[in-house]
Amino acid sequence: MSCMRKENQSSVSEFLLLGLPIRPEQQGVFFALFVGMYLTTVLGNLLIILLIRLDSHLHTPMYFFLSHLAFTDVSFSSVTVPKMLMNMHTKYKSIPYAGCISQTYFFIFCADLDSFLITSMAYDRYVAICHPLHYTIIMSQRICVMLVVGSWVIACACALMHTLLLARLSFCADYTIPHFFCDLAALLKLSCSDTSLNQLVIFTAGLTAVMLPFLYIVVSYGHIGATILRVPSAKGICKALSTCGSHLSVVTLYYGAIIGLYFLPSSNNTNNKNITASLMYTVVTPMLNPFIYSLRNKDMKGALRKLLSKKTYSST
Repeated sequence: MSCMRKENQSSVSEFLLLGLPIRPEQQGVFFALFVGMYLTTVLGNLLIILLIRLDSHLHTPMYFFLSHLAFTDVSFSSVTVPKMLMNMHTKYKSIPYAGCISQTYFFIFCADLDSFLITSMAYDRYVAICHPLHYTIIMSQRICVMLVVGSWVIACACALMHTLLLARLSFCADYTIPHFFCDLAALLKLSCSDTSLNQLVIFTAGLTAVMLPFLYIVVSYGHIGATILRVPSAKGICKALSTCGSHLSVVTLYYGAIIGLYFLPSSNNTNNKNITASLMYTVVTPMLNPFIYSLRNKDMKGALRKLLSKKTYSST
């Protein structure tokens, strides 16, 4: 089919996802592993949302952002993992054109939303530690809602911009995607159209959705560190570290995978590195977040103990 003859999305009806680079005899083991990880992600993050909803002590800005982050993590994994598991189980690896474009949209949307919510949480920690006397005024309910709504709107706009630009491209040769989901970069490599505008938008949107939030987080924690050093008591330092430790762990996991994917020198096995990094922030990080916030956070552990004690009391 000639690109000159057909310059629109009808030039391809489906794509073929190659999936994970694992041997056939290992499919069963990895299938069971990823099923367990996905169920852990869904149940763990839903538990966080439930605890925050039920415990009035968790009705604070930090946990308001955390509940939205937990919902986003469930959505993030659900965009890619169920399709990956279905492909591993059925060996039917094709995905319709519309399904591929939709998956790309929701993947970018959830990735950007994660970044903005993590940044909002960093701002909350900055205000709580550096301006504690004005915390309730600065982090009012109106401001928190505005930060979340703004995160959703900007993430939606970025994802929509990428998707509309992707939909105008033609795919006239190889329809095979060497990935376990419809990765934007992989799709651009398959296109026989001019992708210079797409690449420019990727750079601009990536700067807005990833680098600027990351730099803000670094600067925020720089101020937090300086404030902690000015606190004379060890109690103040421990309290600050307890409130920031969980968030710092999430920041390290999320941005560490992205930096490893886009900024570290590439090896000869670049595609496998891309797949591994993608698994880190679409599967591993959403799964670990509930453990990070439950094991490292006394408020969440207290809420969980209260919930379990209520269940035990009601059953007796």
